[in-house]
Amino acid sequence: MATEKEIVVSGIRPTGYLHLGNYFGAIRNFIRMQEDFNCYIFVADWHSLTTHPDPKDLPGNVMRVLAENIASGLDPEKAVVYVQSDVPEISELYLLMNMLAYVGELEKVPTFKDKVRLQPQNVNAGLLTYPVLMAVDILIQRAVKVPVGKDQGQHLEMARNFAQRFNHRYGDLFPEPVAFNYGDNLVRIASLDGNGKMSKSENEMATIYLADEDEKIIQKLKKAKTDSGTGEPGAPMPESVANLVTLMELVSAPDVVAFYKAAWDNQTIRFGDMKKQLGEDMVKFITPIREKAKELQRDTDYMHKIMKQGAEKARANASATLEAAKKLIGLKYY
Repeated sequence: MATEKEIVVSGIRPTGYLHLGNYFGAIRNFIRMQEDFNCYIFVADWHSLTTHPDPKDLPGNVMRVLAENIASGLDPEKAVVYVQSDVPEISELYLLMNMLAYVGELEKVPTFKDKVRLQPQNVNAGLLTYPVLMAVDILIQRAVKVPVGKDQGQHLEMARNFAQRFNHRYGDLFPEPVAFNYGDNLVRIASLDGNGKMSKSENEMATIYLADEDEKIIQKLKKAKTDSGTGEPGAPMPESVANLVTLMELVSAPDVVAFYKAAWDNQTIRFGDMKKQLGEDMVKFITPIREKAKELQRDTDYMHKIMKQGAEKARANASATLEAAKKLIGLKYY
């Protein structure tokens, strides 16, 4: 008898353009997970409203994020792919879970503190209760595993807390989700200027986007930070050089990677040649994804079909969870 696959949930905000960090840090895991688990992957458009995106931009942003994920290999026939706001059950459970959340704990969340510091004129209630909505995204599908990065660990811990509180107060309903990633698949993509990791919004010239044209990719890699070398064979590799090698390991042939590693060890490396090779290999990697994503965004009928199909599947599971939660709380009167 076939065993039921474990449920995995993950989402991505439709803000900015997806980049290499998103691909190797998240999307590549989704592609693998869709074979092993019952995956629910969503575009978190409600989450994006905390920063008030322009209404005329939001539909295009949502469509692009969906298209880039599908172009990268996410299969709507294998995973449930949907838009958060297409599942209204999430908002109702969000309301109920807010009754179990405390202002004091929400104010202590590091990401909330950061947002208050960065945008003191826009400290809205949605920003404060962001962790509650994030928890509900997970709990509404009764997920047992969540692929998260280190910076999201506290949000997942809060989701576990909300599950515990609900179960203790009203009765067992929610699994306590745990962090999950394929251990050998975690890759941190550093910014090309050496300042932190690649970002959707920080330094565009230091980030390689899945939508970048060929010339732009080559231009960005030419300007990537490197090192003059020490002149001493076997010298430790600085972070800037190690980052280029990491990128090569992801998109170049093994013999190419070996050649440039040896060239560094021997201090015979020519960074101009290395960047040129990396640029060519990166273009070969990005181009199919970029062109497929463009094609998908033009095919609005197909994209709308995918969104509706995903919403139906996501709502079916979410509705069952919400009804069970309301019954346990005592909100079912007939």
